Amino acid sequence: MTVTDIAIMGVGKIARDAHIPSIEKHPGFRLAATVSSSGGVEGVENHATLDDLLAAREDIPAIALCMPPQSRYEAARTALAAGRHVMLEKPPGATVAEVQALDRLATERNLTLFATWHSRYAQAVEPARAWLARRTARRARITWQEDVRNWHPGQAWIWKAGGVGVFDPGINALSILTEILPVPVRVGAAELEFPENCETPITARLELKGDGGLSVLANFDWNHEDPPTWDIEVETDDGTLRLSKGGSEMYVDGAPQDVGDTGEYDALYARFSSLLDTGARDVDLSPLVHVADAFMLGRRKIVAPFHD
Repeated sequence: MTVTDIAIMGVGKIARDAHIPSIEKHPGFRLAATVSSSGGVEGVENHATLDDLLAAREDIPAIALCMPPQSRYEAARTALAAGRHVMLEKPPGATVAEVQALDRLATERNLTLFATWHSRYAQAVEPARAWLARRTARRARITWQEDVRNWHPGQAWIWKAGGVGVFDPGINALSILTEILPVPVRVGAAELEFPENCETPITARLELKGDGGLSVLANFDWNHEDPPTWDIEVETDDGTLRLSKGGSEMYVDGAPQDVGDTGEYDALYARFSSLLDTGARDVDLSPLVHVADAFMLGRRKIVAPFHD
């Protein structure tokens, strides 16, 4: 197998917890460099800026961008313009339009662009999609609740415009929903709660609709102090499916199903490797469109300030 050198830009929690371990396990990738102003990875060369990396390492063909979404567009555009393939951590950008522009640029340059949705690669998602494909979905409910203090401690960017707030985890649920449902859905109504000292919401309630009378209710709560809940339940004409623990467990009418144990980011890098081998792109913006529509349609309520 050919080994592809890859660089990571943004060496934060998600890079250390997920990207780097999966790169190390994949036989087709080698972490050749990082870009970080606050320190890189021991034993791997680090560059202070993306321009420095691009100038020094013309031999690195692929870059994974793991910084906050507000600054991702310029970095991705620069990397693509320099002829590098790009993987985007979720959400792929701060706006729909900028990711569309990146997709056009990648197409023009014949480069791979991978807008990732890691939760789609949870082991129960594909079995759920296959099960639902043979049935008619009637109703669905999403319950996505966690404590932001546990998952993003001290990360102020999530509360600034473009950081999407509770939709940072909520978009994971939407990425699963749009993958498993046999028909597309659209946002019909939304209610968003903004802490008075934040620019992004801490809770969100969405109503989505699909053809044939399908209705979806989604409840996202980022101020949930009890154990987290990451569940999607779909009622059909032939039983009820439930995904739990972020798509890692699947139940049909309450009975657990065997879905394997492949890790999300391991599967993500296997997909990136396949895209590089075939010269393909993978840019599905449907989860981001739902978030944008929620902001457009959402009734806004100001709530108590948030303190980390």
